[in-house]
Amino acid sequence: MQVPHFTGQHGGDANGPFSFLNPTTRRYRLPFHKQSNQASQDDLLNKGSGNREVDESQAPTPKKRNEIRVGDVERLFRTRDNRKGRHQISISPSIHQDAQYLTPPPTNTLLATLHGIIRMFTVFPYWDVSYLVALIFTIGSVDWCVNAFFVWLPLQMPSSEFPGEIANAGGISAFVGATIFEMGSVLLMIEAVNENRADCFGWAVEEVLEESGLRRLRPDGCVHHHGNKKNLVGKGKAVDGKPPLDVEMAPKDEPNSKSARTWTWLPTWHELRTHYFKEVGFLACLSQMTGATIFWLSGFTALPSIYSRLTSTAAQNGAYWLPQVLGGTGFIISGFLFMVETQQKWYLPAPKVLGWHIGVWNLIGGIGFTLCGALGFAASNSGCVYQGSLATFWGSWCFLVGSVIQWYESLDKHPVNVGVEEGGGRVSDTQPV
Repeated sequence: MQVPHFTGQHGGDANGPFSFLNPTTRRYRLPFHKQSNQASQDDLLNKGSGNREVDESQAPTPKKRNEIRVGDVERLFRTRDNRKGRHQISISPSIHQDAQYLTPPPTNTLLATLHGIIRMFTVFPYWDVSYLVALIFTIGSVDWCVNAFFVWLPLQMPSSEFPGEIANAGGISAFVGATIFEMGSVLLMIEAVNENRADCFGWAVEEVLEESGLRRLRPDGCVHHHGNKKNLVGKGKAVDGKPPLDVEMAPKDEPNSKSARTWTWLPTWHELRTHYFKEVGFLACLSQMTGATIFWLSGFTALPSIYSRLTSTAAQNGAYWLPQVLGGTGFIISGFLFMVETQQKWYLPAPKVLGWHIGVWNLIGGIGFTLCGALGFAASNSGCVYQGSLATFWGSWCFLVGSVIQWYESLDKHPVNVGVEEGGGRVSDTQPV
């Protein structure tokens, strides 16, 4: 079974930051079907003019109060959104005569953003691996912020220091933070290798009762594993007429095949060679986990009972500072890749995309952690010690900002944006595909 977004062809509706890797963004307009009640995902993927037959077994539904009239709807597929179980659409509001769809109101407004922030403290989908990843990194970032106060504040305000603050409190909190980051990175990698293998639109299309020909889009029909409360990753939520399993890449592995997997720890070499090593998001997750694993070594050697035995400069440089530099470099690479994954070109920023901000803040945080380790090689210089501790301080806060945004993103599964996207055009200006 060939899945459209697995192809490595750039151009037209498919874009990505690097031409030698798979595209990361696809955008195409929804076909408009008249006098039909329920469009399947296959209908919405059809690039024709809407001549497919659709299911008319469902009765039309009445119009809802908070819906808006829309002339055009464009689906924005991103590889990051696919990993996170998100389904974004971009809409072009219309006057009454030109309306073709009814959609939920935009989610990129101030009021919708405030509702999303409230949702962060009232909704707890513990079965969603993307939510757990965001929450774990948030907790880890908070720990690193506390650690930064332990190691930097005594240098800034010596009178505030208590006995054992830097060595004991700083060392133990560093180990805890490194361990939490490692746990989050492992889940991040599991999320990446259990991405949805069948193209999932995530929206139901149905006729509106009061107005013939006008169609409603509402969140429904998602087959991602994020909505399945019975498992963390792998098996998606069953939908009428759709298989509940993700699909293997091999052609023989059809959705109903017994060989179709529920979830996996590690992809096969064939999958790595033909797909994952060409995916920007997977390479970012791999860099993150590699960096976190190496960085954990410095967290382990930061424990007071271990660090006190590193009496020579060579031992401290090799066992403590070097893992920080190497691990921080992994964080920089992953932050950069997460950032450019959301961009149409590697040199075009995408500030209107949540994932872009997550990548930017993690990139800056990785720079701070790397600087801390690099300046540690000159620990005999008091100025380097101060700047290294300060780099940990601002780097930790950058990681916290990125993690909180990721927490918000993990709960925003059906974003609706109005018109203008990072490419600069409006939905109504794009060509149908």
